[in-house]
Amino acid sequence: MGATLAAPLVVSAIGTAAALLSITSFAPQIVKIWREKDASSVSLRTYVVTVAGFSCWITYGVLIKAWPVIASNTACLLMSGAVLVLKWRFDRRG
Repeated sequence: MGATLAAPLVVSAIGTAAALLSITSFAPQIVKIWREKDASSVSLRTYVVTVAGFSCWITYGVLIKAWPVIASNTACLLMSGAVLVLKWRFDRRG
């Protein structure tokens, strides 16, 4: 019985860790852009594709009714969207 309870806990822990790491991975980029007021080194195409990808993941999560997929990808969308907004605001090349 202990093994059957441990498996869902391990799966949940791995899923939670993956979500938290994915969400927080955008924070250093956001902080760097904000501090330097420069986003010229950020790829606009990359972040447009990233935002589109998270939007698709959210749609997928809604369709399969999987709140962990919806919640984690919504948080990632907000973080990557913030990078995209900062890119438009602080891009020195344009």
